[in-house]
Amino acid sequence: MCNLYRMTKNASEVAAWFDAVEGTGGANFAGEVYPGYTGLVVAEGAVRPMTWGFPLVLKGAKGQPLKPKPVNNARTDKLETGFWRHAFAQRRCLIPLEAWAEAEGPKGRMTRTWLSLPDRTLFAVAGVWRPSEEWGDCHAMVMVGSAGSEAAAVHERMPVLLAPADQARWLTAPPAEALALCRAWEGPLAITRTTEPWVQRRTSPPAPGTTLL
Repeated sequence: MCNLYRMTKNASEVAAWFDAVEGTGGANFAGEVYPGYTGLVVAEGAVRPMTWGFPLVLKGAKGQPLKPKPVNNARTDKLETGFWRHAFAQRRCLIPLEAWAEAEGPKGRMTRTWLSLPDRTLFAVAGVWRPSEEWGDCHAMVMVGSAGSEAAAVHERMPVLLAPADQARWLTAPPAEALALCRAWEGPLAITRTTEPWVQRRTSPPAPGTTLL
């Protein structure tokens, strides 16, 4: 799954890349985006800032509401179930990425492995979005099994990468047609293994494997 991605382009650059308009509402963005952070998405023809993750409201042992948890990844086989159904049917988006990261290595010593497209500096991942009371507009990344892709050497799941010819179909097609686009990427990938610790002091991502519905 994906709990970290890199995106350093600004809203104007993303708008030009995806033939969209630059939406209103400024926000500060980090080059690395974690669950609960703000990232840019292309939705309804505009580039818009949204929180990465749908809020999942949990309750404590005594029934008290706890701080919402960002559910940032949506499994393809769950898109037509209750948590995701309406967003998948009505609010699909494109998530611009330069690369995404996965954790590799033994527990407690995991390092970052970055995956990207070797021939593109920016590409689109399938996403869904919705408004929320907790964080305003928020988005989630659609994930698929990585079997048949070079990404399988790193993780059993990967984001749904959309070729340029498929991006408009993802946004506007009926759900059944959009679902058919959710498949592992069959083209080449650039895989860069690093010695960077997965968990870093100032911006620690959640442990791998915790936010997928």
